[in-house]
Amino acid sequence: MPQSDIVVFGSINLDLIFAMDALPEPGQTRLARRFSMQPGGKGANQAVAARRAGAVVHMVGAVGEDDLAPLALAGMMESGVDLAHLRRIPGVATGCAGVATDIAGRNQIAVALGANALLSADDLPVILTTPGSVLLVQMEAEPQQVAAVMRRAYVSGMHVVLNLAPAGLLPKEVLAAASLIVVNEDEADFLSAQFGCEATAAALHLVLGVTVIRTLGGEGAEAAGPDGPVRVTPPRIHVVDTTAAGDCFVGTLAAAVSKGLPLHDGIQRACIAASLACTVAGSQQSLPLAAEVNKIAGSTS
Repeated sequence: MPQSDIVVFGSINLDLIFAMDALPEPGQTRLARRFSMQPGGKGANQAVAARRAGAVVHMVGAVGEDDLAPLALAGMMESGVDLAHLRRIPGVATGCAGVATDIAGRNQIAVALGANALLSADDLPVILTTPGSVLLVQMEAEPQQVAAVMRRAYVSGMHVVLNLAPAGLLPKEVLAAASLIVVNEDEADFLSAQFGCEATAAALHLVLGVTVIRTLGGEGAEAAGPDGPVRVTPPRIHVVDTTAAGDCFVGTLAAAVSKGLPLHDGIQRACIAASLACTVAGSQQSLPLAAEVNKIAGSTS
């Protein structure tokens, strides 16, 4: 089966990362051990993860014409993500995130959308809406634009992979347009409250009628879809930093979808990649290459 292209519609940020001994409590100021600036944003992170997993990736996003934009785009440029369809908006700041991490690998993240808030479904060019290609979306853009671009992609015959992160409201008919929905445990709780069901992949699949994957942190992931349940346990690793691990999972999974891999195999590769990402500090710089994933996937198959 020929590999399909991936179109990522989503956020592009510059991450300001503070390495802490302990995360600050409300109202508390703590000094960081180390500070760094790295490209980030869920859309950009997932684009880089998919590209490093071997997919052909096009980024549809927005940045400002400011000093942050080149830094925010650097990781995608280095990884070979196609940036021909970006919007560069004068007078608006590039998206930015403040990320505090502690020695246990936990994090706290605050995001300013900036130019991401102006991203429109109309920014997806017709030339990229190829039937059978993959649209990958998250929730760091305006929800109505996410809904609109999902509808466009569905009508065009694209496979829609939705990462409902951070959790946000989308109409049920829009959620049903997805081929695959990925949520973590908090996002699954959000969806279950919306539809009055249990916060499991199986229950959400029954309500929405689409394949649902629920990630479980260090316990791996569960999925439910037309072909039945799937459960994958990740390799055991020493956690250094969990920043971008979720995005790594989603981007690697989207690459597997673009290659036509079975769901179990795609989730297994995504779990391995996300685990590897947790062993390296940072966001995009922690995302593994396909060869690293292949080495572990081969030993577990």
